[in-house]
Amino acid sequence: MNPSFPPEIVPLFMPAAAEIVLAAGILVLVLVGAFRGEKASAVVNMLATALLIVVAGILIMAPTETVVTFNGAFVADGFGRFMKVLVLLGSLAALLLSRDYLRRDNFDRFEYPILICIAALGMMTMIAANDLIGLYIGLELQNIALYVLATIHRDNARSSEAGLKYFVLSALSSGLLLYGASLVYGFTGSVSYPEIAQAVQGPQGLGVIFGLVFIIAGLAFKMSAVPFHMWTPDVYEGAPTPVTAFLSSAPKIAAMAMSIRILVEAFPGITREWQQIIAFISVASMLLGAFGAIGQANIKRMMAYSSIGNMGYGLVGIAAGTVEGMQGVAIYLAIYLAMTLGVFACIQGMRTENGRPELIADLAGLARTSPGRAMFFAALMFSLIGIPPLAGFFGKFYVFAAAVQAGLYWLAVIGFLTSVVSAVYYLRVIKVMYFDDPRGSFVPMAIGERVVLAVTGVFVLAFWLAPSPLRAAAGVAAKSLFAH
Repeated sequence: MNPSFPPEIVPLFMPAAAEIVLAAGILVLVLVGAFRGEKASAVVNMLATALLIVVAGILIMAPTETVVTFNGAFVADGFGRFMKVLVLLGSLAALLLSRDYLRRDNFDRFEYPILICIAALGMMTMIAANDLIGLYIGLELQNIALYVLATIHRDNARSSEAGLKYFVLSALSSGLLLYGASLVYGFTGSVSYPEIAQAVQGPQGLGVIFGLVFIIAGLAFKMSAVPFHMWTPDVYEGAPTPVTAFLSSAPKIAAMAMSIRILVEAFPGITREWQQIIAFISVASMLLGAFGAIGQANIKRMMAYSSIGNMGYGLVGIAAGTVEGMQGVAIYLAIYLAMTLGVFACIQGMRTENGRPELIADLAGLARTSPGRAMFFAALMFSLIGIPPLAGFFGKFYVFAAAVQAGLYWLAVIGFLTSVVSAVYYLRVIKVMYFDDPRGSFVPMAIGERVVLAVTGVFVLAFWLAPSPLRAAAGVAAKSLFAH
């Protein structure tokens, strides 16, 4: 007998090939770690890195058409592929940043890269979910891994506190999202995005609107948008720096991606209603991110408020509710990923013979002791402000332009003004590096930190020379989303 699978089974699983390979790879990594014990860390880290690269390659080489499978619960399209690749890049960078860090701080465990891969699998499932059940399964798979990652340095009280805060508040947000999903199911009779979209046509009662509000509240927590941002500064400060870099990059992109999918595909009939909610959250996030970071002395807390503001800028494109808006968000998230990872590579490299300081003032005189590192750090800060011709300028330009095209002039103006305010704390970092007297010398950066900083720094500096590939890929992703 031929042991091959029935012909109808292969097409069923092919759209989810990347997720299946990643899940199978995680099981292999667990077995390797279990059999090799404490000596498995370096091997598992190397295998996890190779696994993420292979999965990214599968996504890049996948067919471009949109395919819905698993009884309508899973969708593979251009939008999902684009966002999944960004998530995998963020996960790869987290592994590179953590390799030497974990060894130096004596908590080098083989479970760490496995948890990164599990979180990435959860994020990919969230992005590909075509119903509320799939979304929640992916969300909780990601959250469970992130809870453990935040507390993985068990001997550090701040890390344990950060993980506990993240766990309690994340559980609350998951409850809000589930309650909203139950309301939507009760009033529409379905959990599938296309069927919800068919049921939600014309004027809707308060039940669906309330359900949508609770769903958006749960999603806003995952991307640390106001008013559900309260966990971000403490968790960013307390978690190990490579974990903070991971929390600030890949999960934010996944949260934005699943927010876009559920709003565009499940609630296109009430776009005006959710536009108002998203616009409010966007304005609140931009304002808090701009003004909240000014008084921060700890650079990780400053970056926490910066990420809140950056999510607000991304929400500007979502509020537009157009193909151009979603294209702008996709471009912005790719650029945000590079800027954030580069900054955290620099922060992690703030290491002296006496320890690892985290204050902005500790960067004093970095331009004199490490001019190359200071140059890249300054370029990343200017890019976060949005100074042309750096990549950050283009990211903000595309989302603001989409808002203007959609008639949301006031939202674009607020975004521009908050960008000007945010320059205060970004320029303060540059001023400390270039004009303050050195307090001491930093030890050389690790190989992983140098690689991440070099790649992201070159991307930010040279993006203006060839923006077309990213813009074209983002355009294909946005059009595939609206073509369903």
